[in-house]
Amino acid sequence: MNHPAGDTTLHVGGASPYDVVVGHDLAGRLPGILGSGTQRVAVICPDDLEAVVAPVLAALEPSYDVLVLRLPEGEGAKTAAVAAACWDELGAAGFTRSDAVVTVGGGATTDLGGFVAATWLRGVRVVHVPTTLLGMVDAAVGGKTGINTGAGKNLVGSFHEPAGVLCDLALLETLPRAELVAGLGEVVKCGFIADRRILELVEETDPDTLVAGSPVLRELVERAVRVKVDVVVGDLKETGGADGHPGREVLNYGHTMAHAIERAEAYSMRHGDAVALGCVYVAELARRTGHLSDAEADRHRSTLARVGLPTSYDGASFEDLLAAMRVDKKSRGSQLRFVVLDGLGRPTVLAGPDEADLRAAYDVLRGVA
Repeated sequence: MNHPAGDTTLHVGGASPYDVVVGHDLAGRLPGILGSGTQRVAVICPDDLEAVVAPVLAALEPSYDVLVLRLPEGEGAKTAAVAAACWDELGAAGFTRSDAVVTVGGGATTDLGGFVAATWLRGVRVVHVPTTLLGMVDAAVGGKTGINTGAGKNLVGSFHEPAGVLCDLALLETLPRAELVAGLGEVVKCGFIADRRILELVEETDPDTLVAGSPVLRELVERAVRVKVDVVVGDLKETGGADGHPGREVLNYGHTMAHAIERAEAYSMRHGDAVALGCVYVAELARRTGHLSDAEADRHRSTLARVGLPTSYDGASFEDLLAAMRVDKKSRGSQLRFVVLDGLGRPTVLAGPDEADLRAAYDVLRGVA
């Protein structure tokens, strides 16, 4: 539905329903989501977002006692030590189950803040205000929270659905171009797995016009969020779908290799860039195993490259990446599992692929095959 101010509300059903609102200047909606029973609100945000956080604080401070918990930037926030520091501050402030958390930041902030909310007193309410395109279309929606360990990315976490998500497109106006482009990695992924209109919009649009105020970018955001909402409602905890469909696991398309690359790069690579590389890799794997046609596999590389995303990588050995993929959350025992496509929008699971195919697909990603 559309609000008079032009906001779009996408409803997430299930056991703990909530709304995802897409629009502009949405901070004023926070008190309506949090309600009058809340006394204290912890705003979890990176150190460098003072200007962005200011409207959120202005909306909250007349009604609540507000505690600001500042985080390191990026993936550096997603550690057990940072989570423990947040728990200590919540304890010192006397946070109870009737209080709430508001996250303001990108995907790493959403993951860490959601995890803190999920684990404090076994779960308090959280509202996400994502400030990046990646956060809006991926991390903020769906209830997955997590932190990283030396063994890999997001291996410690929980499912904790938010009380609401505010995708304020005005926040994208100050986002560096490289961050906006990285967010398109998750958007294009949604086009491959479920909504080919996303691919058509990307292919039809001058990529230089995909900026914060662009109506096409707004449509891409809304379509990507809708893809995630539809998948999550059907399979919140990633237990699998009906009739052999991967269920929520489909949202991890490209992520097995993406997470391995991120680990190899010590989490210095933007997540959306790594997802683009993972999609190119898994498309090549699907081509080699008879799942995708040449044209469909090639479309992965061309569509991602069109918006400026990386499509080749040679920064780690195949052996190191294979070892990292073996501890991926989708693995079962010693068997690797990949979400692949039997054509655009037709996801399935490829279990236990031959190592020769895995290696050959990486050679293509490296540009040596």
